[in-house]
Amino acid sequence: MPLNLRLDVPLNRRRLLRATGSGIAASAALASLPSFAAGREDRRPLALLLPLTGQHAALGLSMRQAALLAESADMVQAYDTGGTAEGAAAAAAQALRRNPGAILGPLTGPEVPAVSGTVNGRVPIISFTNDAVQRAPGSWVFGITPSQVTSAILRYARGRGVRSVAIVDDGTPWSAASAVEAGRMESELGMRVAVVQPSSGALSFAPEDAPDAVLLPGSGEPMLAVARRLRGSGIQLLGTVQAIDNRPDALEALDGAWIAGPDPERFGDFATEYEARNGGSAGTITALAYDAASICHALRQRDALSGEGLLASQGFRCVTGAVRFRTDGSVARDFAILLASHDGFEKVAASSGA
Repeated sequence: MPLNLRLDVPLNRRRLLRATGSGIAASAALASLPSFAAGREDRRPLALLLPLTGQHAALGLSMRQAALLAESADMVQAYDTGGTAEGAAAAAAQALRRNPGAILGPLTGPEVPAVSGTVNGRVPIISFTNDAVQRAPGSWVFGITPSQVTSAILRYARGRGVRSVAIVDDGTPWSAASAVEAGRMESELGMRVAVVQPSSGALSFAPEDAPDAVLLPGSGEPMLAVARRLRGSGIQLLGTVQAIDNRPDALEALDGAWIAGPDPERFGDFATEYEARNGGSAGTITALAYDAASICHALRQRDALSGEGLLASQGFRCVTGAVRFRTDGSVARDFAILLASHDGFEKVAASSGA
């Protein structure tokens, strides 16, 4: 399962962006495509493996609609996994009978081994989980991972002079993974990292022990309580995409924080397009389906829809951030750095994630 499904809470366009751009030109445009034979087009369909029934059916249906914004309906075949490993394996077997060019999905971590075992390397898999453990050659983890956003915000903070960071671990898998990534980056960045609990007295720092910054990787009231407690302390607040919260009381608590997340201009244009076509709002996980289908659409048109095609490109510009596919099944992703204020979140820079 995604480490925290709160990731798909709709992002408020007006609060995310103070002035939108002119559009994203089919949004997930490719930054660089290798040269392949011109004039040829791969007509194999995309197999979309999603939970169209069960606990996550609403999310699965919204992801299917997002994929159809990027690729024509006759080139997308959706299969219901039911959100289970057994259902995912059956869906993958059914999809293979139609000779797909790529498999997009499944959504949750436990489903991925069932799909990859069924596919057995015959076609590339772009899964939507953010469980990095599930990566493997030919089976990419496309979800936004804690390590990606944590490394992006820490790189930006280090460039702004931050030398010591306290990571608040609220006990969730997302926060725990973020803390692990921060520890891994200590020597790389020359940054001192400590992990604290939100209820511990360690958050009352003595002046000589105060860190330069506190990273709130998670979301919800415990994290906001920490943010409020640190107001006026001179300690810089940092956050990941999980911290994006458009409620007025949250914006007040996060005022001045630096947060790594999707570029609000590109995401805002996608959200507007999605709402105009389907009604309702789209969140970040929904946008993953749009990005994956857009990448495959562009490769298919160049007769390059394959694992080699994914790896040969220098990168793809996506709604969820520019991405680069790696041979081990991981994905590098770039993020916008957002400055939180009472008015919302404004992009002030960009930073690369792991």
